Amino acid sequence: MDLYFSPMACSMATRIAAYEAGAPINFLRVDTRATPKRLEDGTEFLSLNPMGQVPVLRADDGELIFENPVILQYVADRFPAAGLIPAEGAERRRVQRWLSFIGSELHTGVFIALLDPKAPEGAKAFARDAVAPRLAVLDAHLTGREFLQGRFSVADAYLFVMLTWARHVALDLAPYPALAAYRDRLQARPSVARALGEEFTLFKAAA
Repeated sequence: MDLYFSPMACSMATRIAAYEAGAPINFLRVDTRATPKRLEDGTEFLSLNPMGQVPVLRADDGELIFENPVILQYVADRFPAAGLIPAEGAERRRVQRWLSFIGSELHTGVFIALLDPKAPEGAKAFARDAVAPRLAVLDAHLTGREFLQGRFSVADAYLFVMLTWARHVALDLAPYPALAAYRDRLQARPSVARALGEEFTLFKAAA
């Protein structure tokens, strides 16, 4: 498998999942600041993904898989022994629910505006107002729980990336103690610590 990624982007969730599963995977960095966006070998990334977004996963059979929640579920299903998503039933749907919540309510609903330097201040203010009830939902759910759903899953990998972004845009998690403690627990997990360390090093080098 080949993962097309950019350091500290949401593609880091797939890196975490791959490390958690012990999955053999190649990481191909995309320069998302270049115009047009390019791989390190000079290939234009738009030839792989017309949207120009990471992650993209090339499966062993050559299939290109797009969209973060789909890629995360593919990796989890490809390596079922890691237990990164239940195989079927209500428990699987609960993990899918959190993948959808994270993708829509946090990733696109909040962080797209907060992380985009071109976003108008009104959009950023709206996003900061909108994030509080979403974080409150997560904090209430995580009170008394170690993970989002039973055991560590691809949804936890995705949420950790969002909480890393929260720190980058100075979102204070102090009002959400269960969520803050969850973030700290995950950061100490070997797969997460490894992925974060590698990606943050790459991110700083490119700054």
